[in-house]
Amino acid sequence: MDIKPGIPQPSLSRLPLYYRFLVQASELGKEVVSSEEMGQALSLPAAQIRKDLSYLREFGRPGVGYAVNELLGSLEEFLGLANDKEAVVVGAGRLGQALASYPGFEGYGLRIVALFDSDPAKVGQEVAGRRIFPLAKLPNLVARLHIQMGIVTVPAEAAQAVVDAMVAAGITVIWNFAPVRPHVPEGIWLQNEDLAARLATLSYHVVRHAGKQRRELAGSGRS
Repeated sequence: MDIKPGIPQPSLSRLPLYYRFLVQASELGKEVVSSEEMGQALSLPAAQIRKDLSYLREFGRPGVGYAVNELLGSLEEFLGLANDKEAVVVGAGRLGQALASYPGFEGYGLRIVALFDSDPAKVGQEVAGRRIFPLAKLPNLVARLHIQMGIVTVPAEAAQAVVDAMVAAGITVIWNFAPVRPHVPEGIWLQNEDLAARLATLSYHVVRHAGKQRRELAGSGRS
């Protein structure tokens, strides 16, 4: 596939949204969709969608739209969704177990093969058919199964040590759910997911929306 270089991160982050929309469109038997139709469903400007997709290559025909299966295949190839990827979870608490049990990852080519934890009481247990191993076993399993991706679900104070252990074991892509931003060496891709920060943002919007409603009610009461 002839991909244009230098796709911006915001555009890259929207590609999975288009992929999910196209999967649903394909399941409904649609053969062609327009950027306007996609934009309406995803609450995005049609022009932005066309620009994002142009980073892959030239898609779509003016007045006709995008061939669903063609664009779907190109997105699968570009995002690596057609290739199975195996990952491990370090931190077998509630969040780690929930992620390991989530079936939706398989649709994106991700398969969690094992969990690791430092708590002896958890070691040996199974979560959704995946065994929990002691953290000391991480290097051996990563090397044996050629694991490239690690998921961090440990408390903040343990995150840096876990990330260091993953990097030392040979993991090159890390998905971090700990409420801290660990340091990684050059060449390692780190994706931070700060759930608490996102909750704070949502809380702000809840309070702001409630305040707006109160002002509107107060205004209508005076009229």
